[in-house]
Amino acid sequence: MRDSEFEFIRTLVYEHSRIQLGPDKRELVAARLGKRLRATKTESIGHYCELLKNGNADDELAHLIDAISTNHTFFFRENAHFDFLRQQIVPEMLARHRTERWPQFYVWSAASSSGEEPYSIAMTLSEALPRSSGWNWRIEATDISHRILEKARNGIYRDDVVAKLPPAAIKAYFQRGVGPQEGNYRVRAELRAMVSYHHLNLLEGEPPFREPFQVIFCRNVMIYFDRPTQEELVNKLTRRLVPGGYLLVGHSESLTGIHHSLQLVKPAIYRRPLHP
Repeated sequence: MRDSEFEFIRTLVYEHSRIQLGPDKRELVAARLGKRLRATKTESIGHYCELLKNGNADDELAHLIDAISTNHTFFFRENAHFDFLRQQIVPEMLARHRTERWPQFYVWSAASSSGEEPYSIAMTLSEALPRSSGWNWRIEATDISHRILEKARNGIYRDDVVAKLPPAAIKAYFQRGVGPQEGNYRVRAELRAMVSYHHLNLLEGEPPFREPFQVIFCRNVMIYFDRPTQEELVNKLTRRLVPGGYLLVGHSESLTGIHHSLQLVKPAIYRRPLHP
């Protein structure tokens, strides 16, 4: 890949997703562009860049962002967050609900990838906030990748992925595939129904829902953004939290050096102040 080609791709991806591709990502970009060259039957990266310059290239640009986006995840990744949700956040918010009368317990999985995170949240809430509590819950899940959202909606995972979960959880929340689906597990319909998936670029426009959230998961996303973009995103997410609501970021992420109004609760867990 020529320097000019990498610079063009890097700039285009940043403008449309805010993903920062440094020089160390050059080989990764070249490898992932190979898939798009084959899909578009394009001879070279140079010709592919010309394709993207076409005024009607919006669909291919979406495919490019899909290809570049990193979607590494697994069920209950960074498990301490789910323990904190179960042990601290749900009891606290349930107590507040008795006086503030929120319509539902809302959680936003802001970079939901292939669905493991929102379904992990759903499993946690199924146990921590059962129907007998008298308070329903709902999860909104968003991602920039159309391709990965379709996988998340289907909720189908290979047995080696699901096998890492406790046997009781597999039995309660998954159906084992048979016949053509042998070797796969699907999240049960009643759990899938509690999660709504939406395509969203977190930095462009507003999400397609208006309710304030008790919890927002936005994990392992900001590591791909520069500092001004991180600050913009954190403040945008903060506005969507109820007073006293929680923002959970990845354990490799920190808001140090970012101007924001959140209170640090513990590493990777922040809280919007109850009062301004």
